[in-house]
Amino acid sequence: MRPSYLKLVESGEFATRVEALRGLMAPCRLCPRECGVDRTAGETGYCRSGAEAIVAGHASHFGEEAPLVGSGGSGTIFLANCNLGCVFCQNYDISQLGRGRPVSPAAIAEMMLELQAAGCHNVNLVTPTHFAPALIEAVGIAAEHGLRVPIVWNCGGYESMDVLRLLDGTVDIYMPDAKYADAEVSARLSDAPDYPMRMREALAEMHRQVGDLTIDARGIAEKGLLVRHLVLPGGLAGTPQIAGWIAELSRDTYVNVMAQYRPCHRAREYPEINRRPTGEEYRAAVESVRNAGLMRLDAPGVDLFL
Repeated sequence: MRPSYLKLVESGEFATRVEALRGLMAPCRLCPRECGVDRTAGETGYCRSGAEAIVAGHASHFGEEAPLVGSGGSGTIFLANCNLGCVFCQNYDISQLGRGRPVSPAAIAEMMLELQAAGCHNVNLVTPTHFAPALIEAVGIAAEHGLRVPIVWNCGGYESMDVLRLLDGTVDIYMPDAKYADAEVSARLSDAPDYPMRMREALAEMHRQVGDLTIDARGIAEKGLLVRHLVLPGGLAGTPQIAGWIAELSRDTYVNVMAQYRPCHRAREYPEINRRPTGEEYRAAVESVRNAGLMRLDAPGVDLFL
């Protein structure tokens, strides 16, 4: 399948999208926080980021979902900082402490082409939301120099509808988190009381753009929506409710029910998440997803907790 972004690049519309995204940086409205700072002038808001993208690293990654990995791996580009404040983040040195280096769109385009040349099946942009203008500019540059693999938008699910509409046709695979169903939980654990509402809006728009995940004869994802849901101790993520929301979009939605939660970063300050989920909790979460009618699942913890 031909990547979506090529049509926009060939029509000349891609540059217009990039310019519109840049316009959302001053005042900044790239995420639901709408900090309003002028990032083009070096001001920083909640995500502690200016105009230039900060890259922590890029590599072929074999630990992602099977349809992304295949035989050649997923070509991950890890971006520093984040628009969420998750107290349990496993990559907090990158997302909260900002480990990485400023990189131009042209340099990111080179990374994309390098990953493609290494045999990766896609370019997987990890935590991209707050750097959308630079990343989409990089996709356009890379496309003009031969990039032909799908773009994966691997995000936290806390997205701006204005940004998502500008991404329409530039992203092939959306891979958002669906973290919480309850606003009080999302406020306490990620400093985002409006997360459930924003996440639901975002998933609906993503599905409208790309539909259900399509997979080629090799088992490699070509286009569509893939949702990640991390099971938290004590049912804090609200899995049954989230599963119901996802099923409303499509019962063919590909969902990864993730089992790898462990107390990281500041989680030990929060007694309710200062432990791993039990096997019973994880299996109950998976069953609730199935009960919602969602059968297209990754559920790795079913074996892990045996």
